[in-house]
Amino acid sequence: MKISLAEPILTEKMIEAAIEAIKNERFLRGRSVREFEKEFARFIGTNHALAVNSGTSALHLSLIAMGLKKGDCIITTPATFISTANVITYICAKPIFVDISLETYTIDTEKLEKAFKEHKKIKAIIPVHLYGYPCKMDEILEIAEKHDVKILEDACQAHGAIYSGRRVGSFGDVAAFSFYPSKNMTVAGDGGMVTTNNDEIAEVIDSLRDVGRSRNKPYIHDCIGYTARMGTINAAIGRIQLRYIDRWNEKRRKIAREYDKKLDTIGDLVTPPKETSKIKPVYHLYVIRTKYRDQLKEFLEERNIECGIHYPLPVHLQPPYLQMGFHKAMFPNAEKWAAEILSLPMHPNLTKEGIEYIVTCIEDFFRVMR
Repeated sequence: MKISLAEPILTEKMIEAAIEAIKNERFLRGRSVREFEKEFARFIGTNHALAVNSGTSALHLSLIAMGLKKGDCIITTPATFISTANVITYICAKPIFVDISLETYTIDTEKLEKAFKEHKKIKAIIPVHLYGYPCKMDEILEIAEKHDVKILEDACQAHGAIYSGRRVGSFGDVAAFSFYPSKNMTVAGDGGMVTTNNDEIAEVIDSLRDVGRSRNKPYIHDCIGYTARMGTINAAIGRIQLRYIDRWNEKRRKIAREYDKKLDTIGDLVTPPKETSKIKPVYHLYVIRTKYRDQLKEFLEERNIECGIHYPLPVHLQPPYLQMGFHKAMFPNAEKWAAEILSLPMHPNLTKEGIEYIVTCIEDFFRVMR
């Protein structure tokens, strides 16, 4: 048996939608883009959704549209993909890292509050809904209001995740999503989306993604913008994917519950944060922890089970951030997390037989390790 870590879904309906867009729409700024934006905004529960060319662009343009600038301090977590921090440096702002909770792998809200006592000029927080598990948004909103700072939700891995009855991406001033092929939904290539209830922010992002173009005067550019549009064909595929995302996410939750039931008592394994009455994660990844991570990964891959490490190095220990003065032992939970995590196969096509095979192989590994 050969089991892949992830399997992007491409159906005949998606292919037909792409062909229809090729034949009948402009390749850029076509009708499918506008419809995808409207449908995604309804799905998340915001007034606006703006399609862009990547999750990184969604984060970057959001910071600019929120009015953040050089010298501002912006809080995020070192336990994330590097783009979350990179976009802060793009605008010459200063990244302030706050460690994670090992219970959720999301930003530790107690340490978040302490960061405001240690740093001045904090203007925004970027909470990361890592692996599709929602942050404690009620506590983060309370802290943001207390200190009068803005919130940019990094929801790039959390399409459809729910916190307190609302979908993530509807809590902050702005939110960013990614449609990279490994995500819970994709657009058959790179793509991203910004969601917001703020009309002014939406208008600025609309211009920024299209080279700063004025909406009323096509060859007048109101600001220094970017070429960050989503292609019409990608949007056409995304529209079809959006119709299925809830059922795909429910399949992921069922797979996660099956994994939990079988893995909770094996070796030193720590299974992912659980679903609660308040939190409905979407398991973009199913990430376990073990001190035998590297050996287990090798063991499983020898048996044709593809695994991943998301991510082997916390952002503060990446070379560019070491040059900024960050160093080891600054964020011990993030460093422990990075040393122990292993992503097991997780996608809606994963069968019960596949899960059984993965679990049996893990049991075999820990039997050998005794």
